Amino acid sequence: MKVGMLALQGAFTEHEDMLSRLGAECFEIRRKQDLTRPMDGLVLPGGESTVMGKLLRELELFQPLKEKILEGLPAFGTCAGLLLLAETIENGGSPCFGTMPITAVRNAYGRQLGSFQTQGAFDGREIPMTFIRAPYVKSVGAGVEILSETDGRITAARWRNQLVTAFHPELTKEAAVHQYFLAIISEGMKS
Repeated sequence: MKVGMLALQGAFTEHEDMLSRLGAECFEIRRKQDLTRPMDGLVLPGGESTVMGKLLRELELFQPLKEKILEGLPAFGTCAGLLLLAETIENGGSPCFGTMPITAVRNAYGRQLGSFQTQGAFDGREIPMTFIRAPYVKSVGAGVEILSETDGRITAARWRNQLVTAFHPELTKEAAVHQYFLAIISEGMKS
């Protein structure tokens, strides 16, 4: 299983470490030619979503990645990655890929000082969650499955082959979210 890692900024190496530990082969996507490598899944890590959107366009990665996601490539977005996939963004910012029917709120938990750790349920399993200038999902469209809520706010969701988390599962030792994503990839490979 090969997973492409958008490596423009953010905690992509932590995602690579977690997925490698689970047996996936990861490679970094920094330039358009990196997209010639075959991939079974794509990770869009945290970072600054506005900067990432700008870099995606400048490096000519935006359109080919959007097409791959629309064609069914499993995509996993954490924090800023959630914002990249969201169809609608409140509290500033325009949609980037806009491929997932969710409305997200940027910096919903405040600035850097508003960052926190907690325990919460993800797909019925209690896991540690790290929130850093995190967004949340305000509403979901038809067919979107809510996988986690924190203090009454949606913080993880799935729609078809797309998975988003407002928190950073790559910053803990718990592999449940990454295992869930690899299961999405496996499902797609069987169909």
